Amino acid sequence: MAELVVLGFDSRRQAEQVWELGRRLSRQGLVDLADRAVAWREDSGAVHVRHGARRIRSAAVGGAACGATVGAVFLAPVVGLAIGAGGGALAGRLLMAQAMDTGMIRRIAGHLQPGRAAVFVLVRESRPAAIAALREHHPMVIKTSLPREREEALARALRFQPSPA
Repeated sequence: MAELVVLGFDSRRQAEQVWELGRRLSRQGLVDLADRAVAWREDSGAVHVRHGARRIRSAAVGGAACGATVGAVFLAPVVGLAIGAGGGALAGRLLMAQAMDTGMIRRIAGHLQPGRAAVFVLVRESRPAAIAALREHHPMVIKTSLPREREEALARALRFQPSPA
């Protein structure tokens, strides 16, 4: 089960740096993300949201490529392409079962002060090194789906404060 974590930042630039950091940490196996998004509020009050990779489209393209390859072996590349794209799109939809709701992201981002930003992640698993890498960006924990004790421990870890005795 993935846990929602929303981290606040002083600027869009800072949030986008953490967005890229999340991608690198994921590739290194330090964090397993089900979904991610970044949102910011402009000085005019307008809220913008950017989601992670579009999984349905990516899965459909990958499925189409695999289907065409398999179809070429059986001398029916067009049929393989169509079946692969359909199967890939279906797999992408299944992956989206753990996607974040854009409406929820917009509601939370609407409470940001103008000029501020937030990173939204659904975390399946993380390693302590991921917290250490985040710490230098000085995030503020805005919201999580974690139990209160774990949320407080995360906030302390990001500020590098020891646990109370």
